[in-house]
Amino acid sequence: MSRTTASKNLSVMAILLGVVAGMVGLAFASVPLYRLFCQVTGYGGYTQRADAAPDVVSDRLMTVRFNADVDDRLPWSFYPEQRKVTMPIGETSLAFYKAENRSSRAVTGTATFNVTPAKAGQYFAKIDCFCFTEQTLQPGQSVDMPVSFFVDPAILDDPNLDEVKTITLSYTFFEALDQPDAAPEVSSATGANDTNSAREGSVN
Repeated sequence: MSRTTASKNLSVMAILLGVVAGMVGLAFASVPLYRLFCQVTGYGGYTQRADAAPDVVSDRLMTVRFNADVDDRLPWSFYPEQRKVTMPIGETSLAFYKAENRSSRAVTGTATFNVTPAKAGQYFAKIDCFCFTEQTLQPGQSVDMPVSFFVDPAILDDPNLDEVKTITLSYTFFEALDQPDAAPEVSSATGANDTNSAREGSVN
């Protein structure tokens, strides 16, 4: 084999190794990149996160419906405490979901979320939400889980959403991969009363 042929073979091998390394890198980066893309664009109904609502409140109303699902492997009941709320666009609203651990062990759950129609995701923003962190419930514990949100007034400038009058906010709870060690049981009544007190303070 000539020196020229060997050099060409080495070049081809280096290119192939580079392609393989690039594909592996893309595989590892695809999930966070996809998540970032969804956060920026609202693709797939992915909602936004905000520190505060805008100063502008529109006269146009938007109805937000609430939906809840639980993965079969999570021994919880989970449902919205209100079916819908109608609010001015730009105004902050507070809604509650209730979760109850129906098992005899402490269980940690994590929630995924989206809105429909999916194209409204980029205009639906949450200020605070139980879905931002994992939630651990003791055996039999029942808690109210708040979500504070608003519909961005920028939706008024998007002609593709002129016909949208209702947005559905959906959550699905799954059992978290890392479960906590056994902890002292907290009564469901105590958990519910503490949360209800917090809710009354938020509403007032």
